[in-house]
Amino acid sequence: MVLFYVPALVVALVITLVEMTEVVAVVFALTAHHGVIRHGALGAVAGTTVVAVISLGFGAVLLAIPERFLLWGAAAVLFGFGIFLFRSTLRSYRRERAAACPATETPAPKPVVTLEFAGGFSVGAIESIETVIVLLALSAAGYGASAIVGAVAGGVLLVAIALVVRERIRRIKVPTLKLGATSMLFTFAVFWGGEAANVPWPWADLFLVPIFLISLVVVRSALELFLRGILPVHGNG
Repeated sequence: MVLFYVPALVVALVITLVEMTEVVAVVFALTAHHGVIRHGALGAVAGTTVVAVISLGFGAVLLAIPERFLLWGAAAVLFGFGIFLFRSTLRSYRRERAAACPATETPAPKPVVTLEFAGGFSVGAIESIETVIVLLALSAAGYGASAIVGAVAGGVLLVAIALVVRERIRRIKVPTLKLGATSMLFTFAVFWGGEAANVPWPWADLFLVPIFLISLVVVRSALELFLRGILPVHGNG
């Protein structure tokens, strides 16, 4: 009979919810320009699965991987997709302002499968590693079964919450949704890039909030400049 240690189970559940919530947020942001989360979600699942498999057999090897390398890679991918999504957001605002002239509307952008998958994979891998570090510590202390049950319970709860939230997110106006998603991508890119560069963020992960607010202001201001024709747009994006 397997006995569960409740404190260890709760710790595993909470750490899974906290870390993997960022995965869900980034996946929503990656797929905001066309509303299909499949590719970003598959990337996140793949990244999480790879880390889980490695941790089961080679926990020490996983912990030996320099986290800064993963953070730099994730920051670069999210920043690149943030630029792409910014262009998509700009087109959405232009379509909204030209709603009275259907002839001027441009077709909705097609999903960039590779970027979405790569972004989902990188964030899934990074946040999974941070979760696995705690789970391995609990396992080393003799609470492996409790850690696994807590992590699985946290994952199931998070997926259920994400499904509910997704339906509500879909009701938000597309330009507004894309503005928030673009700002979120730049937020995580800046935050993780700073961590890779050993920037001592105050309040740890809570500093994501002021970075997001600053990103929101910067992105919205840049959109207004482009919409007024002050800044040129090269290419048709």
